[in-house]
Amino acid sequence: MNRIKVLLFALLVCGTTYAATTKYSNPVIKRSVPDPTVIRGQDGYFYLYGTEDIHNTPIFKSRNLVRWLYVGTAFTDATRPSMVPGGGIWAPDINYINGKYVMYYSMSVWGGLETCGIGVAYADKPEGPFTDHGKLFISKDIGVLNSIDPFYIEDGGHKYLFWGSFRGIYGIELSEDGLSVKDGAVKKQIAGWSIEATYIIKHGDYYYLFGSRGTCCNGAESTYKVVMTRSKNLFGPYLDKDGDNILNGYNYSWFLNGNDVVAGPGHNSEFIQDDNGQYWVLYHGYTKENPGLGRQVFLDKVYWGDDGWPYIKDNQPSAEEDKPVFSTTAIDEIEGESVLNGGITISPRMVKNDFTIGENGTKGFVWSITGLSGEIVKTGKGKGRIVVDCYDVPEGMYVVTVKNHTGKSTAKIIKY
Repeated sequence: MNRIKVLLFALLVCGTTYAATTKYSNPVIKRSVPDPTVIRGQDGYFYLYGTEDIHNTPIFKSRNLVRWLYVGTAFTDATRPSMVPGGGIWAPDINYINGKYVMYYSMSVWGGLETCGIGVAYADKPEGPFTDHGKLFISKDIGVLNSIDPFYIEDGGHKYLFWGSFRGIYGIELSEDGLSVKDGAVKKQIAGWSIEATYIIKHGDYYYLFGSRGTCCNGAESTYKVVMTRSKNLFGPYLDKDGDNILNGYNYSWFLNGNDVVAGPGHNSEFIQDDNGQYWVLYHGYTKENPGLGRQVFLDKVYWGDDGWPYIKDNQPSAEEDKPVFSTTAIDEIEGESVLNGGITISPRMVKNDFTIGENGTKGFVWSITGLSGEIVKTGKGKGRIVVDCYDVPEGMYVVTVKNHTGKSTAKIIKY
């Protein structure tokens, strides 16, 4: 890390146009990625997955929760789950279990209350490829209509799955590998019919249960919002701030509402702590100015009040906030894709093994990597989008030059 910091400092004083900023603005992903779930991979990156408005379950990665790079999909047309014919993959939940990245997912068609269900897939790496293990259960088999929106949690050495959507929230114990329901396990209802998108976090002496209620998917008219309750036991009883049990209907406390700018914020991700101990949460929402962009991804701070309850400032999405603090935040500022003249892109600029050169045109380009003293390290040709192998390139700063029919573009990279 110290070596990277030295190289980064040198890059900053060598004429790059990079300028550090301490603020970010919402949304942080300006594409439709509903129902986000996030995990910090063993490689230090954060990986985010969502409902497949991008076909086959999109995957994004980031070092700081603010700058996200699309890296592909969890499945292909050939490998996608098939337990519900014609069904879509909704509301995944990503976890790291026994050395594998395990994704629980919903599969459903609109209105398929009895035929929808929850399955599980796994991968060796967070960016996949994921192998489908098949269904855990179908609604009509488990006896819970609309069995979607899975959430996994470990507690007391046991593994559990919670799920449900406006037909009650239920939980059940899983097998040791997390890939099936434990033999003999019995489901238990913990919440009533008014929420979906369960998330539970243990904080202090309490388990805090979050859910989303209202209409999720009506653009600027969406009424989705996040509510919360808490309990001293994982399986309840869960009570709101007034002490009312959530099994009794609509007894919840507010956590996140829409405002004049954002409609339908909801289906929050896992909470994440940065290096300063600050909690953060991701969630989806529509911008009222342009709801046609779909359910984009927002990021906000989570505070814990003196009464022990969590809250977001003003209980609504922020427009701008201070960035999360991670040890690699400054590095990430130059790691994102660089867009150069002539539609040329270079990504990333912090290079470990390789980087990508992309071009919008079809006439091709030539490229070269040059050391700061002028020596040519590598050259080549390409068209469209190519990957440049840098495994054998020594650590240091280099200049990448790309020439196409529009002219010449250059960008600095760091090999580490």
